[in-house]
Amino acid sequence: MKTFAAALLSLSLTVALPGVASAASDTKPKATKTSAKTVAPTRKVRSVVLRKTAVAATPAVATFGQVAGLHEVDDPLSLKSSVAYVLDQNTNEVLFSKNPQAVLPIASITKLMTALVVVESGLPMDEKLTVTEEDRDTEKNTGSRLAFGTTLTRGDMLHLALMSSENRAAHALGRNYPGGLEAFVAAMNAKAISLGMADTHYVEPTGLSSRNQSSAADLAKLVNVTSQVPLLRDLSTSREARVALGKRLVQFRSTNGLLSNPLWDIGLQKTGFINEAGKCLVMQARMAGRQLIMVFLDSSGKASRIADAERIRKWLSSQGESATASTKL
Repeated sequence: MKTFAAALLSLSLTVALPGVASAASDTKPKATKTSAKTVAPTRKVRSVVLRKTAVAATPAVATFGQVAGLHEVDDPLSLKSSVAYVLDQNTNEVLFSKNPQAVLPIASITKLMTALVVVESGLPMDEKLTVTEEDRDTEKNTGSRLAFGTTLTRGDMLHLALMSSENRAAHALGRNYPGGLEAFVAAMNAKAISLGMADTHYVEPTGLSSRNQSSAADLAKLVNVTSQVPLLRDLSTSREARVALGKRLVQFRSTNGLLSNPLWDIGLQKTGFINEAGKCLVMQARMAGRQLIMVFLDSSGKASRIADAERIRKWLSSQGESATASTKL
């Protein structure tokens, strides 16, 4: 503040001096009356730069997993996710497990249940739905590319919710359920109970609320069911789509970069993130000759959930190679 005050004082003194133009002024000094051969002297004006005082960085919000000390649990692959779970979908054999019963916020992984309830409702996918003020995010105050008044089919809303994790699309899907949003959330929780997801609870359809919580073991059950729905497989693994928003064609892309990686054969996926949940990822993928379900929750770092998935892939590949070598011996 002292630096700012000194600079401001210097500026006011410069303006006050007679015959000196202000650096911030857009007006030119009037020319004096002289002969044509006389040139008015030009005064050099030193500009004054007011520097903003440095603002202290806002401390990062601790995730639920960090608060619970889940990141302190060691694992042989040194994963950045505090929770990890890999299951053979056909045999139910658990291949890798780290804090599988920890109940944490799941962010936009929520949208998998949202999508399952919408599909099982049998509501027409070509019905037009409109984004309204009711779909505004009042939880985190995030924005959206879907402006209020945007009208899309239920199928397009479902596509954007799964592929690009569009929150207003997911909320509009729940709001347009028979009985409204309250009935939709009740249907989400009823479906969770029917699937044996005892550690799971939902309060809204987007995942913006940290009160939407589940465990890795529960989410594996959800992935197992949703991966058997062809529409959800197709929409969740779509890399990009152009959607008509009024008179414009707007490009939407997937939030999961692994879909473009030729080393991965992904059948269904969903990403998620809010501060309380950290980075999250669930997938069903074919790997090392097996159909696998993978869950990563509360991963720290921008690309850490992807890096953790890669560590698991390489580890499983090495396990397969070791098994093959042992068989030959």
